[in-house]
Amino acid sequence: MDSEFWAGRKVFLTGHTGFKGSWLALWLQQSGAQVLGYSLEPPTGPNMFQIAGVGDEMRSIFGDIRDLEKVSSAMSEFKPEIVFHLAAQSLVRPSYADPVGTYATNVMGTVHVLEAIRSVESVRAAVVVSSDKCYENNEWVWGYRETDPMGGFDPYSSSKGCTELVSAAFRHSYFSSAGGVASRVRLASGRAGNVIGGGDWATDRLVPDFLKAMARGEPIRVRNPHAQRPWQHVLEPLSGYALLAERLIGRRGEDFASGWNFGPDDKDAIPVSEIVTTLTGLWSSKAAYEIAEGEHPHEASFLKLDCSKARARLGWRPRLNVDSALAWTVEWFKALHAGSDMRNVSVDQIARFKSIAPDID
Repeated sequence: MDSEFWAGRKVFLTGHTGFKGSWLALWLQQSGAQVLGYSLEPPTGPNMFQIAGVGDEMRSIFGDIRDLEKVSSAMSEFKPEIVFHLAAQSLVRPSYADPVGTYATNVMGTVHVLEAIRSVESVRAAVVVSSDKCYENNEWVWGYRETDPMGGFDPYSSSKGCTELVSAAFRHSYFSSAGGVASRVRLASGRAGNVIGGGDWATDRLVPDFLKAMARGEPIRVRNPHAQRPWQHVLEPLSGYALLAERLIGRRGEDFASGWNFGPDDKDAIPVSEIVTTLTGLWSSKAAYEIAEGEHPHEASFLKLDCSKARARLGWRPRLNVDSALAWTVEWFKALHAGSDMRNVSVDQIARFKSIAPDID
């Protein structure tokens, strides 16, 4: 994230109280941006937003993206130059329990944010954050490319495919050059894999579930130990989203107005069982896991991204391998248990990440 670029820029960030949104809000603040967050109250207790003091140096509006009038009013009043849309219902299993709420948030919520952008003249660039689960998953051993079909077996995955289709429709209909006249807004989308890091307490995510089980002195219950996922530290895709926004604002920004994958290296797409084994070594030799018996909703067994486009055209690449990502995550939670100032701990991890990726400063 180029601090010179972001200094003083006004950024409207939806989902700023969530896990990824909190980290992005903190990084934008450290880069000198003026940030207005729009989101529901923090989704869990405890949560990264409060524990790391994310809201201390930014403005926050607590609202629902399903409320078009409130979203539009907040954006119109703030007059941002850049919009990051991260607000979402982000879990597979809850989507089975509440498909209506999942589609309303992930599909119509995206429509509302993009419709608000249409009416706010200050906006020049927008990045809609989606998911690797947006693709029609055929359980291939190779990674999905940005040109592969959208799909999704479950309501969550399907809603993310729909999010991508909505973004493409708005881009073609309202945010593309027509008649030789350049569009005011350049719109792109970013897709990432399984993101891990400090500050995530979401239910039904492997690493948070592991750490919560360890705190209780219990073994973690694993649904599918052989499922293979693309694991990456939260700062990896965030660096991609920020770099993408910078390119959208820059010269020939329209060339970057499309979908982009930001995933880990192929070697970091490993089974759940290996993640648990590594976490066990990092956290406690007494840690253990057991198979969760019974029936469970369908989840993909194999899914990874081809990030050749981001490497070739953005110069983006992952910096932390899966072992380092897990080590940084455990380090964050151990600092929390030790009573450390978690804003300082989080800011320090951002600074360390930048030091190993100087070209994204």
